[in-house]
Amino acid sequence: MRYMVMHYQTQDMEDGVKPSPEQQAEIGAYMQEAAQAGVFLTGEGVHGSSQGARVEVADGDVRVIDGPFAEAKELIAGFAILEVDSLAEAIEHARKFALLVGTHRVDVRRVIEYADLA
Repeated sequence: MRYMVMHYQTQDMEDGVKPSPEQQAEIGAYMQEAAQAGVFLTGEGVHGSSQGARVEVADGDVRVIDGPFAEAKELIAGFAILEVDSLAEAIEHARKFALLVGTHRVDVRRVIEYADLA
């Protein structure tokens, strides 16, 4: 089963503060280990909201709002797609990753696969 793990911004991330070299090394080692185990399929982080925009649609009208956005803790900071056997396994990887990056929240959602639509 594939799961999408999404972690949220901290104010430091939103402000462009980079992780320390030690933290980057720990995160890189964990991701490499997960990739070699066939768990980590792909993932990316995103820049702060000052380099992005939000598109809102209501009643057929589209509104574009340029960043930055006020509530950093409500913004996605990155995602990963994991191949695991269960939700519990995905949660365990999300827990480890959250502690490594220092985020306050990670969402874990099962990816809809073709067989789910049949």
